[in-house]
Amino acid sequence: MKLKQLSLFLENKPGAINDPCQCLADAGISISTLTLADTKYFGVLRLLIRDWEKAKRILEEKGFVVKLVDVVAIEIDHTPGSLARVLDVFRENGINVEYLYAFPAGLDGRAVIIFCFDDPDEAVRKLSDVPGIVLVDGDALFRE
Repeated sequence: MKLKQLSLFLENKPGAINDPCQCLADAGISISTLTLADTKYFGVLRLLIRDWEKAKRILEEKGFVVKLVDVVAIEIDHTPGSLARVLDVFRENGINVEYLYAFPAGLDGRAVIIFCFDDPDEAVRKLSDVPGIVLVDGDALFRE
């Protein structure tokens, strides 16, 4: 139930995000979701892409340093308190969240949150049998 996320370090300057996005566009690759975190001098662009292997290859050929990271997508109700309830489950099971971001489309009116855990394999093992936790695989996430 893990997904592959591409992470790129970009210089924090005007237009830096354009280059990797244009490389992917030129190759006909759609970005399903992304997030950009910044510091004063650089940013980390994180991408979820159906054909991540092709995207990684193309970006590396263009000179980008691409790190592959395992993340986990969890579907939750789009209602007040849903995220807090999921985070309570993480706390109760000793699962550490390094960062998270939302998948904008959601599935069937529900929200999808992308989590990076310090140990994604252990997180998936612990969460697989928890009632109310719906792990989302790539087929569901990237369906068209």
